[in-house]
Amino acid sequence: MSVILIVEDNEKNMKLVRDVLQVKGYQTLEAATAEDGIALAQAHSPDLVLMDIQLPGMNGIEALGVLRENPATAHIPVIAVTASVMQQDRKLITEAGFDAYIGKPINLKEFLQAVREMIEAPR
Repeated sequence: MSVILIVEDNEKNMKLVRDVLQVKGYQTLEAATAEDGIALAQAHSPDLVLMDIQLPGMNGIEALGVLRENPATAHIPVIAVTASVMQQDRKLITEAGFDAYIGKPINLKEFLQAVREMIEAPR
């Protein structure tokens, strides 16, 4: 069973993503801050991380940098999940090194397809 770490500070968004993933048979880990997300990624080495960008304290782009610098977490694919859909935001997110980008509000079909592709991709 694939394990997906959700890093999201909005309770409603967290519940939606968690419920959708669990219904599809994924196991989930949850963090409301980037710092907690990094700790969970290091402790559990999930198959995928879904990272909100606008987080309290450290933002998702900074958190991605920390994950990429650590050999234990550098290989984990990370999808940015964000309401920041301005062209310049998208460019920043892509340049930061995220494996994919999902805009909010989430299109469930596209979301699940992106998750499946990341989990099934050879490493």
